[in-house]
Amino acid sequence: MSYKNKQIADTAQVLKSEFDSIKDKPAIMRSTTLKALFDAIKTLPPEERAAYGKEVNELRQELQRWIDGTVAADNTIEALDVTAPYDANTPLEKRPRHLPSEFGSIHPLMDELDHILDIFYRMGFEAVEAREIDDDYHMFGSLNFPEGHPARDDFDTFMTTEKAADGKPLVAPAHTSTMQNRVLKAGKSKLENGEPIAVVVPGRVFRNEDVDARHEHTFYQLEGVYVGKSITVGNLMAVLKTFMTEYYQKDIELKTQPFYFPFTEPSFEFAISCPFCNKEGCHVCGEGWIELLGCGMIHPNVLKEAGIDPTKYTGFAWGVGFMRMAMIKYGIDDIRLFQSGKLEFLRQFS
Repeated sequence: MSYKNKQIADTAQVLKSEFDSIKDKPAIMRSTTLKALFDAIKTLPPEERAAYGKEVNELRQELQRWIDGTVAADNTIEALDVTAPYDANTPLEKRPRHLPSEFGSIHPLMDELDHILDIFYRMGFEAVEAREIDDDYHMFGSLNFPEGHPARDDFDTFMTTEKAADGKPLVAPAHTSTMQNRVLKAGKSKLENGEPIAVVVPGRVFRNEDVDARHEHTFYQLEGVYVGKSITVGNLMAVLKTFMTEYYQKDIELKTQPFYFPFTEPSFEFAISCPFCNKEGCHVCGEGWIELLGCGMIHPNVLKEAGIDPTKYTGFAWGVGFMRMAMIKYGIDDIRLFQSGKLEFLRQFS
């Protein structure tokens, strides 16, 4: 509030600044600054004492309101920012100095992702980032997983308490294939214009895994989708061979065997010849081959669900954990190192 008397107005400003900094808020009522205002009343001419005394009392009442409001607020727990490097009241000379940016570096996984995306950009693909929370429809329904189908058990992921519009819990996706329906719908107009859908989808995925040197509950995956006219398994193998050869900078042989995925038909497990031993067998591969990813021709039901005519268009898809690709490339024997935050590991890539 405003005060007509300048001395009282100035004192109110002083008391306010003191009030914000002291821990014992009621002690402000015993302040010598406030006492001096009351003592000054008897020194004033009689005709000025009433107006002056009224404003001093108003100031005291305002102070009491400050105290009452603070006491009420103290009944709640103040939020604590655990990410703050120091407390707001820490003196400047005691605050830790931030490391200069030249001591930082790109995380090796993100560096590898940039390299992978660059290869696919040059092959004519575009990139769409995956989601880290999604719904049951995009996780299962749009990918030819019927309700109650046992194949859902292979994708044991994490559910949230938040629910989607259909009443089902939102999920932390177990694969980047959750984006496939969206990518196909968005690219449908390209097909009608005579262009193919060519998209890669990088993202973080989550699974209920027992964590060890080869398995993580949180890891990074890259989905690939290509749809056009007269697309065959031969096109799929050509794309993957070209990519693997460019990524590892040496000629890579491929090997596939039949597998089952609800969203592809036919489906394959895909292995590459070991880039370290030329199929002779080593500590990395064991027998000369490294199983790397799952792939196949997109199931007609998945194309139909996206509004694409499977009698007119065909396509393929794959999903690879590029953390495993980086492990092979650099001879890393424990996947947990990537997300451990250990500087001795990370500094090797700076």
